[in-house]
Amino acid sequence: MFLLIFNQLLKMLFIMLLAVICFKIGLINQEGNRNLSNLLLMVINPCVILTVYQTDYEPRLVKGLLISFAAAVIAHILAIAIARVLIRAKDNRNYAIERFAAVYSNCGFIGIPLINSVLGSEGVFYLTAYMTVFNILAWTHGLTLLTKKFNPKCLKEGILSPIVLATLAAMALFFAQIRIPAVLLDSMTYVADMNTPVAMMIAGFSLAQTDLKKTFTHVRLYWVSFVKLLAVPFAVLIFLGFFHLDYTVAYTTLIAAACPVSATTTMMCIRLNDNYTYASEIFSFTTVLSIVTIPLVAFAASFVL
Repeated sequence: MFLLIFNQLLKMLFIMLLAVICFKIGLINQEGNRNLSNLLLMVINPCVILTVYQTDYEPRLVKGLLISFAAAVIAHILAIAIARVLIRAKDNRNYAIERFAAVYSNCGFIGIPLINSVLGSEGVFYLTAYMTVFNILAWTHGLTLLTKKFNPKCLKEGILSPIVLATLAAMALFFAQIRIPAVLLDSMTYVADMNTPVAMMIAGFSLAQTDLKKTFTHVRLYWVSFVKLLAVPFAVLIFLGFFHLDYTVAYTTLIAAACPVSATTTMMCIRLNDNYTYASEIFSFTTVLSIVTIPLVAFAASFVL
């Protein structure tokens, strides 16, 4: 699993570097990046989810999905606790951003292509549970963390996100065993296959806008990255190893938790007019470091799971 994940991350890195070059030479601008992000969020990711749920009903899959939901909730609770302990609020005006970043991973943009390549459609099937929990908690706990107050209306925005709606629709089709017509399903599969290159292109465009020299000399980023990329995943790994979960469910949850900081962190900060430049630096820095840390976590998991 270690070599498989490392090889896949290398492929994804090359796509990301290509995107950096494209942005630097002016082949695409920030407006194009925004449009591509919307395409990934609103069209490509939902197509991925809808296609992986077009499978025969099996009690094993349903059991695995329910366990995945429980594992995702516990993984997020562990992350919230670790972030609260290791990222202190005293004399740290950015503590809310850092805690949000440490808890919420890029399980959609990075998680889907990575898990799909190493665990296949069944892995993505279980990943939808993690992404659903992520969306609900990010728009409740996460937003409360950043704004210091709870807004029930924001829960609606999280529940009505494309990922959650696509998951609910896909689950309805799965449990009712309603098949999408073959011609339409094939077309959706073609669109879903765009997930990996488009996701890594978007990550590359964001990286291209970051002052890497400044970022890599920002000492605080190393601590936040340690919490997000190592402390949280290893805590999740210990939990998964203790309960001896199904191999695919366990690895899906672990990889999702080990993914770099979510792009939602920057989006939230922009929305709230918070320090979005710092949030963007954390996103870019952890995305680069995850090329090393995710395989490291997977290597450790080979002795535990």
